[in-house]
Amino acid sequence: MTIFVLNGPNLNLLGSREQDVYGAGTLGDLEDLCTNRAQALGHDVDFRQTNYEGELVDWLQEARTSADGVVLNAAAFTHYSIAVRDAIVACERPVIEVHLSNIFGREDFRSHSMISAVCAGVICGLGYRGYQAAIDALASMLASGSSS
Repeated sequence: MTIFVLNGPNLNLLGSREQDVYGAGTLGDLEDLCTNRAQALGHDVDFRQTNYEGELVDWLQEARTSADGVVLNAAAFTHYSIAVRDAIVACERPVIEVHLSNIFGREDFRSHSMISAVCAGVICGLGYRGYQAAIDALASMLASGSSS
């Protein structure tokens, strides 16, 4: 089984951007962590990052036929993108929304998610451990045949 781990804008700057918020680890470190966790659970990971909304939409559409579930950090697109929301619905796979920081403890605009209502779950504020928790949750869902 394959889990897509999709990351939105500015996450390519992990390790050099706002380390007090996002930590010192890089996107490569995060990819290694996700790959290792998924493999330990018997799953493959397809790990991607984009700064472009349309590309993220394309990947969610691709998940319909190429993934069993999705871990999604839509980053800034979380707060305004109806296109990403609609693509989550269309992918017909369980999607776990994840954020490195606690979006509810930051600026007011970050506390609103356009995508939470159409995701199977939301994990925020746990740093890289949030991705591990999302992979664990997806693996459990896939094993039980549940979408939540």
